[in-house]
Amino acid sequence: MKLSPVEQHLLDLCAVPSLTGEEGPLCDQVEAQLRTLLGDGAVKRDGHSLVVQPRVAVGGPRVVLAGHFDVVKTLHDGPARVEGDRIYGAGAADMKSGLAVMLCLLEDLSRGSIPKVQPTFVFYEREEGPFLENRLGEVLEHFPALQTADLAVCLEPSSNGLQLGCMGSVHARVHFRGRTSHSARPWQGENAIHKSGAFLSRLSARAPHDVTIEGMLYREVISATLAEGGRGRNIVPDNFTLNVNHRFAPGRTADDAIADLQAMVQGEADIEVFDRSPSAPPCLEHPLVQALIAEGVEGLEPKQAWTDVARFASVGVAAVNLGPGTQSQAHQANEWTDRGALDRCLRLFRRWLFGAG
Repeated sequence: MKLSPVEQHLLDLCAVPSLTGEEGPLCDQVEAQLRTLLGDGAVKRDGHSLVVQPRVAVGGPRVVLAGHFDVVKTLHDGPARVEGDRIYGAGAADMKSGLAVMLCLLEDLSRGSIPKVQPTFVFYEREEGPFLENRLGEVLEHFPALQTADLAVCLEPSSNGLQLGCMGSVHARVHFRGRTSHSARPWQGENAIHKSGAFLSRLSARAPHDVTIEGMLYREVISATLAEGGRGRNIVPDNFTLNVNHRFAPGRTADDAIADLQAMVQGEADIEVFDRSPSAPPCLEHPLVQALIAEGVEGLEPKQAWTDVARFASVGVAAVNLGPGTQSQAHQANEWTDRGALDRCLRLFRRWLFGAG
């Protein structure tokens, strides 16, 4: 079976395990490829992340293409492989497919293709973990020229649709306190699980709050996602903790989301905020985004989840999401991506960067 270059890149990337925190071997492999391709001066390493700036004798806008090395732990029936119209493997959709496109574009540059912009490519680590452990933030600090970019494109899986902005996210532990007793005499204690009932009822009844920005509809939601508590099956519990996740719209801050959560709790529990990620605006009217749309993106929609466009936005860089990965396959068992989508995405980026597909 003959594979296109972008398909072969994806298969090779998926063959190297790169769970969050274990990206070193994949970074080593890609670094070696790019140093051979572009020369040592074009490739800078920071931990297990790479900043790649090919030498191009052009001016024009500064564009960053970004993708993460790491994948989440999922179950797979076999090794990375091609079956029919699909390429299977850990990260095939999220987001080694985007990395494969980036590698092909760098090969184009090494062969003398002249871009219409000044491109920089960022391959980074630990995107799939907590916000504070994601190393893109440190890369942006260590390479301040990235903060002067005119546009960043995160090649997250979007099935070749352009996804604008992103929701912010707050995770908090909501602690309900009670007093233990024997479950045969519950009146002698105070049941912490039962104390959460009113809050859970309010949470269940809360409809999504719709926010429209630049014609894009974002839906703010608050969900309980984990629960922990109890000391034994015959003990009235004195502690019960819920993990609550608030997804908030562009234009609002983590502090705004925390205030929403406090209003929902109504003082019935203690709130411990431990993970906060900012939102990002759509940037629909940005001229480089409009030029990208004109090259034939396969759909236009708001990003309901969180991505690193928010990290770029936090340093003043407009950013959007666009990648070939099959979006519905992200974090799935036996993850795959569509082969045709890979080739279409590469042609789209070639038209946008070089004026030819």
